Amino acid sequence: MSTTTGWLRRQLPGILALVLVAATFSVARLPESSAAEKQELASGFGFAPESIALPGGYTQQTIRKVNKDYQHIDAWISSVGSAIAMNDLDGDGLSNDICFVDVRIDQVVVTPAPETGKAPRYAPFALSSGSLPVNDVMAPMGCVPGDFNEDGAMDLLVYLWGRTPILHLAKAGEEDLTADSFEATELVPGASSGRYSGPEWNSNSATVADFDGDGHDDIYIGNYFPHGPVLDPSKDTGVEMNASMSAALNGGEDYIFEWTGGTAGADPTATFKQHDNAIPHDASKGWVLASSSNDVDGDLLPELYLAHDFGPDRLLHNRSTPGKFEFALVENSRTPLEPKSKNVGQDSFKGMGVDFGDLNDDGVYDMYVSNITTSFGIEESHFAFMSTGADVKSALRENHAPWEDESGPLLLAWSGWGWDVKLSDFDNSGVLEVAQATGFVKGDVNRWPQLQELATANDALLANPMWWPYVTAGDDVGGSQRFHLFVKNAEGRYDNLSPTLGLDIPVPTRGIATGDVDGDGRLDMAISRQWEDPVFYHNTGKSSNEFLGLRLTHEQDGDDTVGSPVIGAQVTIKTADGRTQINRVDGGSGHSGKRSHEVHFGLGEQSGPVEVHIEWRDRDGSTHEQDLTLSAGWHDLQLGDQAKEK
Repeated sequence: MSTTTGWLRRQLPGILALVLVAATFSVARLPESSAAEKQELASGFGFAPESIALPGGYTQQTIRKVNKDYQHIDAWISSVGSAIAMNDLDGDGLSNDICFVDVRIDQVVVTPAPETGKAPRYAPFALSSGSLPVNDVMAPMGCVPGDFNEDGAMDLLVYLWGRTPILHLAKAGEEDLTADSFEATELVPGASSGRYSGPEWNSNSATVADFDGDGHDDIYIGNYFPHGPVLDPSKDTGVEMNASMSAALNGGEDYIFEWTGGTAGADPTATFKQHDNAIPHDASKGWVLASSSNDVDGDLLPELYLAHDFGPDRLLHNRSTPGKFEFALVENSRTPLEPKSKNVGQDSFKGMGVDFGDLNDDGVYDMYVSNITTSFGIEESHFAFMSTGADVKSALRENHAPWEDESGPLLLAWSGWGWDVKLSDFDNSGVLEVAQATGFVKGDVNRWPQLQELATANDALLANPMWWPYVTAGDDVGGSQRFHLFVKNAEGRYDNLSPTLGLDIPVPTRGIATGDVDGDGRLDMAISRQWEDPVFYHNTGKSSNEFLGLRLTHEQDGDDTVGSPVIGAQVTIKTADGRTQINRVDGGSGHSGKRSHEVHFGLGEQSGPVEVHIEWRDRDGSTHEQDLTLSAGWHDLQLGDQAKEK
């Protein structure tokens, strides 16, 4: 027997095993669309990138100064904070103003969305903290638009690391939008003047909704790190990391703030009552990176989904009454052959973004959640939690979450190190797309091997930062991952069309904001990028599909303001072809990107009137519903005892 023949015989079992694995993979893997099919699918979409104007004169940084205990992982600690929101801040009736948190200068910038061929409506500027106490070891992490004093003008909530949040209330009578147009106000009263020395919160998520059903918007604030000096380079104590990679409950506490009053004018005010124990402990102490509030069971009390790093996400069923906040943990039941992490409330993945939308067209909200999905890195999966047809209200009352993950079959499970996500209809087809930010730390030295070792480390070591591997300036973890835009194809699965549409730039992205800046009915996008310029994508799609857009505001005297959005209002439409769609006035879903307050529906090729059903709470907390027949296009409706077109 020849040496070669003997060697082949000895290797035969291994060769057969490899052939079997390859054959099984070939049979089992889901089919992908061809390049031609993707090109055809992309024909109705188009996005033109435009630069967002930013103020000058600030010293820029490329990495954060951090607590001495964190110095060897300062790039990791510096990996979040870039945030973006779109809304109508100047009162012109369009969501053409951008609030951008620029990590390079640690400032919150207000700037007009780019409008081709038009001069900017105002110069970009940074929000001022006014007379409020500050220090040099804090940094803004997010910006949430809302009407926090109920005067009909749009305000801004800024949450930070190293400090409690700040409300920037719009002043009455301001002709031009400048830094002087906003009055800085404490969300948490009692901070001293001069240098800030109050509670060192490390807030990483916020959403706005009427959680207790009293007719006034409340605020959820989620803290990531435990309260402490994360960004103070003079300290070497007072901080820790997660106590587990899969079940950490040593993060910062979460809070609900109940609206208690507000005044308008040149010196506006807003007051909120802090509720320390509104969120159950097993949810409040998670390492929250994203949140979304939405009524999924039809009682106009919004549920709350918390996307947790290093532990199970939490879906909280809202059982509150006016002035009393009560949330119950709900989970999905696990089948014997189903991985635990594929169930609502039981996962061990690294939740970093979440949004609600009806992905399977059954009139019930589904949930899409971003996790870490990197081959040869950490390959979990994203979640596409799809409704199962069960009675949602009854199921939630029994602490059961009737959603099943179908991300794999839908080809929505893998994209990279995921962050913000938005479920929106960019081509007005009546079918939602999935826009997703990805990427972690950009550099030259691959640190995935060390990160893999960390993921298998004993939980007893993790809380002490000393045991964490180096991730500092120049290191790379998923730094060239790209923005994804998933579009449903003819087979009902999703294709990533970012390469086809020129959206796949190899830069870590964080927040996604959507809104219609020019009133043409096509949703535009603004995207924040960590340690890079943000980018605005003007929707230039060639689709002739119709749309229905609703601006829903509370009833109020006068019409010299935009109006206070009816956050949480639910809208169901029925088109001439018999299709039903649902959407809501969103109070701030996602990681660090906030969509505008308009309700947008794509109508496809339909022409003619649309049947619209609206449900809402008025300022007294009373619930209402009304049926309307509306034409395609934009409509401004005031909601009081009934809906009235402005």
